[in-house]
Amino acid sequence: MSAPAPSPAAVVDAEPLPRQEEVLTDAALAFVAELHRRFTPRRDELLARRAERRAEIARTSTLDFLPETAAIRADESWRVAPTPDALNDRRVEITGPTDRKMTINALNSGARVWLADFEDASAPTWENVVLGQLNLIDAYSRNIDFTDPATGKSYALRPNEELATVVMRPRGWHLNERHLQVDGEQVPGAFVDFGLYFFHNAQRLLDLGKGPYFYLPKTESHLEARLWNDVFVFAQDHVGIPQGTIRATVLIETITAAYEMEEILYELRDHASGLNAGRWDYLFSIVKNFRDGGPKFVLPDRNAVTMTAPFMRAYTELLVRTCHKRGAHAIGGMAAFIPSRKDPEVNKVAFEKVRADKDREANDGFDGSWVAHPDLVPIAMESFDKVLGDRPNQKDRLREDVDVKAADLIAIDSLDARPTYAGLVNAVQVGIRYIEAWLRGLGAVAIFNLMEDAATAEISRSQIWQWINAGVVLDNGERVTADLAREVAAEELRNIRAQLGEEAFAAGNWQQAHDLLLKVALDEDYADFLTIPAYEQLAG
Repeated sequence: MSAPAPSPAAVVDAEPLPRQEEVLTDAALAFVAELHRRFTPRRDELLARRAERRAEIARTSTLDFLPETAAIRADESWRVAPTPDALNDRRVEITGPTDRKMTINALNSGARVWLADFEDASAPTWENVVLGQLNLIDAYSRNIDFTDPATGKSYALRPNEELATVVMRPRGWHLNERHLQVDGEQVPGAFVDFGLYFFHNAQRLLDLGKGPYFYLPKTESHLEARLWNDVFVFAQDHVGIPQGTIRATVLIETITAAYEMEEILYELRDHASGLNAGRWDYLFSIVKNFRDGGPKFVLPDRNAVTMTAPFMRAYTELLVRTCHKRGAHAIGGMAAFIPSRKDPEVNKVAFEKVRADKDREANDGFDGSWVAHPDLVPIAMESFDKVLGDRPNQKDRLREDVDVKAADLIAIDSLDARPTYAGLVNAVQVGIRYIEAWLRGLGAVAIFNLMEDAATAEISRSQIWQWINAGVVLDNGERVTADLAREVAAEELRNIRAQLGEEAFAAGNWQQAHDLLLKVALDEDYADFLTIPAYEQLAG
């Protein structure tokens, strides 16, 4: 099918970047503009529907599987499209932003898949948005050698057959891109990220024996998956590649999506390759949706909510069963530990926790799992190799023993742990430190030997908000109040200033990060996403 005549392209409102003309071509911008005109009105309707559904949850404090889609769940005959060879073995996936050094290291990491992240692990400065696209183009054309100016160390790609397969993650539906406008309106970041990547790389990837593969974040319903499917159909026709070339893996990282896993796969069935269990955003979504549901929905310290918690176990086991029933991959959660170069004892303890977590996922039937650091690839690989052997996946393990009821997914009070003062302090520490780095353009940040991204900042500020509004009493007998949160935040700011010194403290965004965390944690009106007000303060 021939491409339609180009319509007036999107307007770029930003300072020029090196080599941007290779990404922001007239044809690519015309494609993004067409995506915006065709699909943004539906995106807007779906965001409004999210608000309506949240209001319904606030009224009822419950969720259930959808009666109107029961026939889809009951129909045993349908399956998602067969998996392409390049995505058939996903036993270890590494995640990270698309800066030049990370691009080379992730592709060389030994992982089977790299989640090239324009979403939670990337602060959306215009430089990160455009140069991230350029780095991927350069990687596919093997034009990406890099020398670190700080260390003098050089980085280069291994042979093509040793490189990870890229699955790219665009921004979620809720974020716009202020630097790109069509007809006077900001274009959704999802269409900018997807559109530029797909337009430039779809055919190039096919020539390499792979394809345009995507992770879809923060999906809240099967109707949002349907919109993505319609985008895919249009995009494939536009550039003239066969329907079904695109493959998408959906992150089940919202509580509402957990009740629509089968329907999400059904809507994307010609393009679906799997579902992923995203831990931190999932907890954030539970707090966000049930934040006024009373004590039984209060989450304890985030680090106390492991994947063995009964309601998390229900979620992950239902995901494996759903995926394998429909011929899709089930991908497990993140191992966020960042190895220490200084403390082998810390590494030993953490590596054992990572190994136990990956062993559990492999034994539960997952086909693969995520890590945040190359040093964790061999650990996760060993766990899945023990279970999979030479098989690429275990989709034949149907987990028909799993029987998850609607109430199991929101049985938050089945967890024995309770909020602690140390948990409050940690939430404030992580929130301030992450937001400060994000405002400097860094989306993936090592804090206390863990790789934190926007999802961990979201759960941190959401828990502070929830604990205050639920009147939680901590293990030391103190009630969580706005004043207590301010005291803890002020103490953290003093500690950071003392640790860094006045000059380094002043050079950072510490006061700004402190103020923004308290705003989103203490405001009576809960902000749906921290990144929306943060984006207004992001330079570049």
